[in-house]
Amino acid sequence: MSDDQNLRIAIVYPGDLETRKTATANNNRFSPLFQALAALNTEALPAVYHPDFADEVYQQLLTMDGVLVWVNPIQDGHDRSILDAMLRQVADAGVFVSTHPDIIMKMGTKEILFQTRHMEWGTDTHVYSSLADMRQQLPGRLVGGTARVLKRNRGHSGSGVWKVQTSTNSESITETTLVRARHAERGSVEGVITLGEFLMLCEPYFAGGGKIIDQAYQTRLPEGMIRCYLVHDKVAGFGHQAINALYPTPEGASPEEAPQPGPRLYYPPDLPDFQRLKQKLEQKWVPELQALLDISTDHLPVLWDADFLLGPNDNDFDTYVLCEVNVSSVAPYPDSTTPFIAEAALIRARIAREQRQSR
Repeated sequence: MSDDQNLRIAIVYPGDLETRKTATANNNRFSPLFQALAALNTEALPAVYHPDFADEVYQQLLTMDGVLVWVNPIQDGHDRSILDAMLRQVADAGVFVSTHPDIIMKMGTKEILFQTRHMEWGTDTHVYSSLADMRQQLPGRLVGGTARVLKRNRGHSGSGVWKVQTSTNSESITETTLVRARHAERGSVEGVITLGEFLMLCEPYFAGGGKIIDQAYQTRLPEGMIRCYLVHDKVAGFGHQAINALYPTPEGASPEEAPQPGPRLYYPPDLPDFQRLKQKLEQKWVPELQALLDISTDHLPVLWDADFLLGPNDNDFDTYVLCEVNVSSVAPYPDSTTPFIAEAALIRARIAREQRQSR
């Protein structure tokens, strides 16, 4: 069926009951996407979600051909367990869902940094599956004042991401050793605590089978972070943030003087400065990732992003180190990305409808 006049796509985002009752295509941050979908003769509808009225949202989504979801892994004290179970049921009913929870678990957690550590974008990376693992292995990785970045497996906006480093270049690290620890959440200040106290701060991250990923700190972090926005397997825009989380304190200054993250500037996919990175992503790294995780192109998220820091210079060329992949709730994003999202969602919703009708 090629007629898209009656194709229906829901955009799911969090809110309370009042927000749900008053939601329109124009009174939320996704209004440009609603407009882009409408321009393609697609009926796009808001589907405000909260666990308290999940059943109502479920019934709404069953009437759709496609569903696009923007809900963080941890949102207002709730995780995505109820939502993800519901989305699996919606997908099983023949509705296209992006991003499907199974794909999020494959590529949208910090563990992807460990799984792909052997790739060109990889670096010295480890995973801790329990506090006992971390207690045993982390001290040796801090010897000599080496800085590490510890990342909660599922989180967002810097929550559960820490830079930790011993206060001295000690060769003997115990739980009584003083470390400098800084949380990546906006407004956080570096503090000096014992390694044992830091370990206890991380203990909640292991609840429910959680893990912590341990990466080498990248010394070129002050040169900025590049975010590549992808629609399926193609780069559809860039973001560049000159001052980002864990930006170091000026030498000799107090921890309170560390610069806070600055704005992210957005660019279209043809920005000349990042064409080498775009080429590597599209031609090499994304195909390698798909093969490793067994994800076909049509099952990649309609929208996802990969964050890179600059690695060591290689024969006058920059290298890039992957520091995060975001899948659950990629927003905001460059304006240039919107039409690509709409077109990709339309295609997937159309295929879903045709497959459902042929059953």
